[in-house]
Amino acid sequence: MKPSSTSLHLFLFICLFSFLGASLADTHNEFIQCLSSYSQNFTSISTLIYTPNNSSYRPILLSSAQNLRPYSSPLSDPLAIITPLYESQIQEIVRCSKLNGVEIRVRSGGHDYEGLSYISESPFVIVDMRNLRSITINTENNTLWVQAGATLGELYYSIAEKSRTLAFSAGVCPTVGVGGHFSGGGFGMMSRRFGLAIDNIIDARMVDVNGRILNRESMGEDLFWAIRGGGGASFGVILAWKINLVSVPQNVTVFNVTRTLEQNVTKLVHRWQYIADKIDENLVIRLFLRSVNSSQNGDKTIEVSFTAMFVGGADILLRIMQETFPELGLLREDCIEMSWIESILYMAQFPRGSPLDVLLNRNPQGRGFFKGKSDYVREPISEKGLLGIWERLYEEVGSSELQFTPYGGRMNEISESELPFPHRSGNIYMIHYVVAWGEEGIEAQRHISWIRRLYNYMALYVSKSPRAAYLNYRDLDLGVNNKGNTSYAKASIWGTKYFRNNFNRLVHVKTKVDPTNFFKNEQSIPSLSSGWKKGGD
Repeated sequence: MKPSSTSLHLFLFICLFSFLGASLADTHNEFIQCLSSYSQNFTSISTLIYTPNNSSYRPILLSSAQNLRPYSSPLSDPLAIITPLYESQIQEIVRCSKLNGVEIRVRSGGHDYEGLSYISESPFVIVDMRNLRSITINTENNTLWVQAGATLGELYYSIAEKSRTLAFSAGVCPTVGVGGHFSGGGFGMMSRRFGLAIDNIIDARMVDVNGRILNRESMGEDLFWAIRGGGGASFGVILAWKINLVSVPQNVTVFNVTRTLEQNVTKLVHRWQYIADKIDENLVIRLFLRSVNSSQNGDKTIEVSFTAMFVGGADILLRIMQETFPELGLLREDCIEMSWIESILYMAQFPRGSPLDVLLNRNPQGRGFFKGKSDYVREPISEKGLLGIWERLYEEVGSSELQFTPYGGRMNEISESELPFPHRSGNIYMIHYVVAWGEEGIEAQRHISWIRRLYNYMALYVSKSPRAAYLNYRDLDLGVNNKGNTSYAKASIWGTKYFRNNFNRLVHVKTKVDPTNFFKNEQSIPSLSSGWKKGGD
């Protein structure tokens, strides 16, 4: 009897699946055997390897992932998760991955918005840096070495243990890993005064494609330039950063005041755009915009939180606000003076009086499903434009938020080519869009469609040619590389949005240090030497 086409297709699928399964198993076994031959103490490293047959595999895989959305996509799980204790073990992992055609994903804190530190369509292993998080502070010259597996919370806690008048300018979320956060930029509540995290990095250690450990001197200035804002995962495995600490007063001042449509918030946001980047550089006033149900009559309204930190005392802050933004109506009782480390807890929304050791908790505070996007604003948005935003926020009550983060100050003093992060002078503020939901499934597409519609609406009001974006708010909607080797033209679609004119230099650095494009992901810097021409597809 002649077999049906359906039966034939099913037979071929089963054969292909069995072949792929056997092939993956062979790849896994060869990778493990390679590690055993390279390692001087394989028994030691074998206890740090988690495979799908291990009961701890799934908990380790999910342990630090903030965004669960990437797990709902049809991408493969890693062949193994490795949690090295020593830098030498990472050298062995890189060498064996190259020999066996296994890709590497490096995870410091697990906060990549698109999950590129823990998912892949190709056979891969996760190098989870959680055990490499030592922090060494030199208070004589105010410098610090921090390993890439440390979180911002652990970094800030360690600084505060040594001094209450030393600090570092980086992000507000304490569970973010410094490995990825620093290599993408690192904006925080003191960046208008002290710059980004990358502006205060003075040395680094990394493992390159040949398994060598390099520092600033041995890697050279081009590569050191590239990993500070160009995304370290395109060039190697970042092991540690050396940073300059900054001096702060005994107390800083914070406030968080909320206004609604009934309190003239549209005009307040419109006015804020004219002072946000020009106000005293010690002050950051960040806006959080959302749609809520009014407490008065239950109707929808727009609520905006004006959240600020001032590197100085309340009296000076009040004088500045009276001179530059009296419309907000800030009062003395709105202002709270506290130490810098207490402001870290405040901005992370810990209850007042929380002990500092809450910063040592590495578990993500807001694990769930979400989609994020970003934009840069160079001209104030009109009141009409803001009203259009409100209309779209009404469609997503309680599950969406926009953040307006002001630039200016120190950010304006650094040229856009000084480091790969190009968003400097001329940008009034950055917009971060985010929408979140509770469960995977059909609900997800509705929320993602909403944020894409809002993003399309905003095109008229944001930067153009290119429409810029922030790497640390990674967004695969901007474009992705082809599987395997991709073209310069294809990668530049998303690359110029993150890096503007710096993308070309990043490609040339990549070509020099990783010509075969071993360190790659869906939005990694491509190599001109990896089998295609600059203008091709």
